Amino acid sequence: MGRGSVAVPQPGVSVGRSLPGDLVGVRAYDDGRAWRRDSLSEDGIGWIGAHGGAGATTLTRLLGGTDIGCRWPDPALAEPARVMVVGRTNLDGLRAVSRALNALREGRHPAGMRLVGVVLIADAPGGLPSPLLGRIRLLRSIAPVYRLPWIPSYRVGEEPKRPPRQLSRLSTVVGPRVERRRAP
Repeated sequence: MGRGSVAVPQPGVSVGRSLPGDLVGVRAYDDGRAWRRDSLSEDGIGWIGAHGGAGATTLTRLLGGTDIGCRWPDPALAEPARVMVVGRTNLDGLRAVSRALNALREGRHPAGMRLVGVVLIADAPGGLPSPLLGRIRLLRSIAPVYRLPWIPSYRVGEEPKRPPRQLSRLSTVVGPRVERRRAP
């Protein structure tokens, strides 16, 4: 093999310890195979962003749990079965939440996943126009909806002097703060 070329691993041939099992938080079996799960974890809460910038990372920082990103939880990563879908209150954010709920209705999600509710985070200060409020009423007919107000201090990475009461209410729904769970 020449300099700069890469060997392609062959099935059944050991290529050393640089396998997926060597990733942080994922233990490998003694023979180098990666540890895998076949079901979601019953521990904690997962935050699913219905779209980029929805606020799932911020909610993970504030309330604990697992920031799953813009995808369903992965049983192989021992991600939580209990999830909240997060979106902004602008039209695109509400449409993205609707698409996620439709995928759930159609059964296009991992077995065992349970929707706890939808968190809608204000996209701007002030009230919402009536067409957006109508969309939120429709979402409420499908799943529990928890709305969080615009919090200017979060925009610049600071904590507010006093967290909004809606955030305290949401924390009682998701349970005690749990740090991100990793595979055993």
